[in-house]
Amino acid sequence: MPTHTHTRLIEWGDCDPAGIVFHPRYLAYFDHCTNRLFARVGLDLAMLQARFEVIGYPVVDLRTRFLAPCRYGDEVCIETRIAEFRNSSFDVQHVLHLGETVAVEARVTRVWAVRDPEDPQRMRGRPVPEEVKKSLWQAEDLPRDHS
Repeated sequence: MPTHTHTRLIEWGDCDPAGIVFHPRYLAYFDHCTNRLFARVGLDLAMLQARFEVIGYPVVDLRTRFLAPCRYGDEVCIETRIAEFRNSSFDVQHVLHLGETVAVEARVTRVWAVRDPEDPQRMRGRPVPEEVKKSLWQAEDLPRDHS
């Protein structure tokens, strides 16, 4: 199963007045890394929407451990991989490293969501297509990504 590795520099806008990353920013990092993982194996969201009529894969559960603070100017490395597939949901594992230290760990459950045919303003879970699972399970580790 591929691991997407993303390196980023902590910017001032990510931080609270003390210069420490404001915790919701980590969730934005992890969302970005999930989208990059899919895109790097040829499954960017625009393609998924066109081919599978999926709206996206919204978060339905989040478990996060904050182990060490990250600050303005730090370079961090985020490793992202699919941890588990179920019928219509899947877990994404994120590990954010600050040098050799694991600073944040997160396990995010997402649902493969389509428009509800009875009410187009609502979403409904649908089984994750086997082609998508296969692409994410069988790809090799991906080259490091920087932003």
